[in-house]
Amino acid sequence: MRYFLDFEKPIAELESKIEELRQMSEAEGLNIADEVSKLTEKADRQLRATYAKLTAWQKTQVARHPERPKAKDFIRALITDWTPLAGDRAFANDAAVLSGMGRFRGRPVMVLGTEKGSDTETRVAHNFGMARPEGYRKARRLLELAGRFGLPVLTFVDTSGAFPGIDAEARGQAEAIARSIEACLMAPVPIVATIIGEGGSGGAIALAAGDSVLMMEHSIYALISPEGCAAILWKDGTFAATAAEALKITAEDLKRLKLIDAVVPEPLGGAHRDPATAIAAVGDAVQAALTPLLALDVAALHARRREKYLEMGREAIA
Repeated sequence: MRYFLDFEKPIAELESKIEELRQMSEAEGLNIADEVSKLTEKADRQLRATYAKLTAWQKTQVARHPERPKAKDFIRALITDWTPLAGDRAFANDAAVLSGMGRFRGRPVMVLGTEKGSDTETRVAHNFGMARPEGYRKARRLLELAGRFGLPVLTFVDTSGAFPGIDAEARGQAEAIARSIEACLMAPVPIVATIIGEGGSGGAIALAAGDSVLMMEHSIYALISPEGCAAILWKDGTFAATAAEALKITAEDLKRLKLIDAVVPEPLGGAHRDPATAIAAVGDAVQAALTPLLALDVAALHARRREKYLEMGREAIA
């Protein structure tokens, strides 16, 4: 059974009716192909109309869709010869951050990704994609390892933010995030980061401060979640939709503001409806972003990266 979001209810009703007619046709041998075809066309039109005008809050819901492909799905589909690497060599291994080496279209790479999990068991195991300090220290360790071996780095980001627990704060959450961002900015190798679902606060930036930052069409990237913003500004979580619009969290908004480099189109209805096509599109976009970066030496790479981040907000200030 497909999971439908609240704003998809009209589509859900049509697709439910289509499935009901198909089962009736199989059970009773009725020829109702024309009726099914008409309903299918109507459902397709409804889907196109709905997704052509999604609000920022609706995109937030799509980005959080439980059936949306996760980091492990991208790694499984795009990376061959995958060898997981674990641990920060200081405290523990954080399962919220997937990491390892492999080959992306034949080229050796280092890969990092925040993993939310796809069911109750895996969500708990991966702490819902919210990393603790050891996750970011693991990321820093592997970014430095990638630099020593000259491996380009690919990151797949999907997190509501770093874990806000007392234990995480006690072990230096803020410092670990800052050091991970520093490692991204100082890396002597190209980094291509892709926001595949949620990009939440410093927990996302820690793995997304890349030379090229991509966002999937229905992903979001923000300093704070819409609910968190609403709780702070209005003291009322029901203002989340208003906050989502004000925060400019969609891929289109961020591309227009020049905070990301490219938007990766998704299949009609979101990546969860056709994960294979969505993942393949991300693979093509990553390849297109990585290829020119590989031609740069370390000095040129650092100079380009420095200018990229110093340029952010310069037009607004001017």
